[in-house]
Amino acid sequence: MNSKLKFVFLFEALLGAAFLLTQCTSTPKENAETTEEASPDAVFVANPIVVEAKAVGKLEIGDPAPPFNLPGIDDEFHELEDYSDADVLVINFTCNHCPTAQAYEDRFIDVVDDYKGKKVAFVAISSNSPIGILPEELGYTDLSDTFEEMKVRARDKSYNFPYLYDGDTHEFSLAYGPTATPHVFVFDKERKLSYSGRIDASEKPGTANAEDLRKAIEMTLEGKSLPVAEAQTPAFGCSMKWAWKNEYTIKTNRAWKEKEVTIEKLSLDGLADLLKNDTDELLLVNFWATWCGPCIIEYPEFVTMQRMYGERDFQFVSVSMDSPEQSDKALKYLKGKASAVPNYIMDIDDKYKVIDVVGKEWDGSLPITLLIEPGGKIAYRVPGTIDAYELKREIVDHPMIGRYF
Repeated sequence: MNSKLKFVFLFEALLGAAFLLTQCTSTPKENAETTEEASPDAVFVANPIVVEAKAVGKLEIGDPAPPFNLPGIDDEFHELEDYSDADVLVINFTCNHCPTAQAYEDRFIDVVDDYKGKKVAFVAISSNSPIGILPEELGYTDLSDTFEEMKVRARDKSYNFPYLYDGDTHEFSLAYGPTATPHVFVFDKERKLSYSGRIDASEKPGTANAEDLRKAIEMTLEGKSLPVAEAQTPAFGCSMKWAWKNEYTIKTNRAWKEKEVTIEKLSLDGLADLLKNDTDELLLVNFWATWCGPCIIEYPEFVTMQRMYGERDFQFVSVSMDSPEQSDKALKYLKGKASAVPNYIMDIDDKYKVIDVVGKEWDGSLPITLLIEPGGKIAYRVPGTIDAYELKREIVDHPMIGRYF
């Protein structure tokens, strides 16, 4: 290789090294900006946090609609201006878990259907903070108020309206000042408040047809004002779960973890009696073992279900299929999961005799879960791991439990 070629080769090598050095020594900020530019449509991830107590507003008739920019269950952000073509805008502050909100749910869906093509826009907003909700407050539902669970509820009920989330810090909901779920606000073409309050005056499904809301929409469409006494009504329902109201949540969670956890030996006869469910409660029984990976992964869900439905006609019981001499090992695990429920371990090593008592429908694999009505009828059986949402739905929709008062 002659000297000229050597020089060219060396120069190109130095340029390549300089380029690599520039790429490797770029700052994290520069790299982050490049990533952001490449992914401008990042999916919203909820992050509910504790915030200091803030003033809750109260809109009066004639007040303008406060602006908002909130993520919806469609993973798109929605702004007040998105609904500017509508002559009337209805905003419903609601949630997943409240029995009153669920009682009015179908009526609201029907109203939305009835006003299709009539220049009326509908939006629902969940402003509850998920960190302020205890399992004990979920006794009438299968879902809490997280952003992901909002998607589940919207899918299950085929929502025909945008469902938006403001549970992280209540940035926009505070300006509206909803007092309970559900609480509807009706705005005219100029986005001035014309009605605030209840959907109608009868909570029980089938006893009313959203008369207050329908009247407010019709009057607003006609450019008329509601009588003063009818323009603002009380909104009955569950209180708003603002993010600063979490002291009771912390206290209750701590108290549950401090409850005594025990385990008792259970004979075959005792198991047979247990499965007869000679009680007036819906009985959930889970057969598990410490050596069963899926069992110990899903087990905390059962403790949550007991906390959710335990004040109703419901009881969860665990039955360990560990060997009797491993009682201490099973108890240690149960204590770690705060399993303050009736916990049993079979007093016999012969698993096949246990299977005979449970019934031929059980192939012997763990876990297995049974939902048993009084008298011993199996209402729902889950061989293998549970779908927690599906199981909670089976419980709350059982005639002995239900979603409404």
